[in-house]
Amino acid sequence: MARQSTSGKLTALKVKQAKPKDKPYKLSDGASMYLAIQPSGSRYWRMKYRINGKEKLLSIGIYPDVSLADARLTVADARSNLAKGIDPNQKKRDEKFNNTTNTFENIANEWLQKQSGSWSDGHAEKVIKSLKVDVFQAIGGMPIQSISAQQILAVIRKVEARGALDVASRVKQRISSIFRYAWCTGKVESNPADALYNVIKTRTVKHRPMLPPAELPDFLRKLDDYQGQKLTQLALKLLVHTFVRPGELRGAEWSEFDIGKAEWRIPAKRMKMNEEHVIPLSIQALEIISELAKLTRKHCFLFPGVRNRKITMSENTLTYAIRKRLGFDATAHGFRSTASTILNESGFKPDVIEKQLAHSERNKVRAAYNHSLYLADRKQMMQWWGNYLDSQRCDNNVVSFLKIK
Repeated sequence: MARQSTSGKLTALKVKQAKPKDKPYKLSDGASMYLAIQPSGSRYWRMKYRINGKEKLLSIGIYPDVSLADARLTVADARSNLAKGIDPNQKKRDEKFNNTTNTFENIANEWLQKQSGSWSDGHAEKVIKSLKVDVFQAIGGMPIQSISAQQILAVIRKVEARGALDVASRVKQRISSIFRYAWCTGKVESNPADALYNVIKTRTVKHRPMLPPAELPDFLRKLDDYQGQKLTQLALKLLVHTFVRPGELRGAEWSEFDIGKAEWRIPAKRMKMNEEHVIPLSIQALEIISELAKLTRKHCFLFPGVRNRKITMSENTLTYAIRKRLGFDATAHGFRSTASTILNESGFKPDVIEKQLAHSERNKVRAAYNHSLYLADRKQMMQWWGNYLDSQRCDNNVVSFLKIK
């Protein structure tokens, strides 16, 4: 930067009239404070000072946002702190980090806003609920810069103590992501959650039990004689015929069904992969839906709650019915594996089956191609599946004519 073009005390008029030059220059106000003027016309208040034998530079602000008078007040405060052995830059940094608006909860809400566009509504609700229940009560009101790794670990241990090990792992991941966002936006200097590597307890992974294909005929016959709630029986029947994820079934709304086209279109916001999913409906599935209409057509959901019709059926209803009422060691989610196994063994194209299972295709060009190519194939497959289930219900041996050539 060029040498000072003037020295001594500045005036408001002199500052206002200062014009940019070909090279940067500065106007001194004394007491090591000056106005740095750039060729672009930008003007910055600065103050040079020394502490612990090192020369440093304090950024005061941009003119005209910060006036001459305000800049002088900042310099006076800085010189007062220097006299006490306090570094003005460090004090400024501490005040920024300890700002009451920079609480963990406030920063988390900023992070949630940034993430919401890439999440389904259902996933976003789960994350928000988890933070409110497991995190905010403990550290939500604390300045995010002041939170230590030990305090984060205490939050995680509390979740672990109730046996929710998977939740504890997700809570740790979310806290780490929030700190990473805070670091990127200059609100913290480090991510203490990163220090908690390999500290969370783990459990042996258990795959969701599928119903063995050999047990399918017995299951279907017992389901026909189900003595529990009619709505639960129909939910299980539709689940078997469509092999969607249990959450997708429970959240099904009447507005998603086009009976004329024999299609169920689940909107992207309700899907795990955040993409619309089309389920071709077999004749058998349409008959189940017709029965459902007599029970719940006046409501939003096909499977509303028993006590509150404005919410969906309980998350555990289906698996409880399979295990406790019908006596099979399987889960509602496991029917996806049962269907996949049988369809693969019966000669259907793996790509068609994967598309119907709503498994994401990583190659976007291939995904677009598959979407247009496989809908007709999937309609044929889903009707075959409905016929196959009928054959299993009636006679375990009458299946050969259904094999794909």
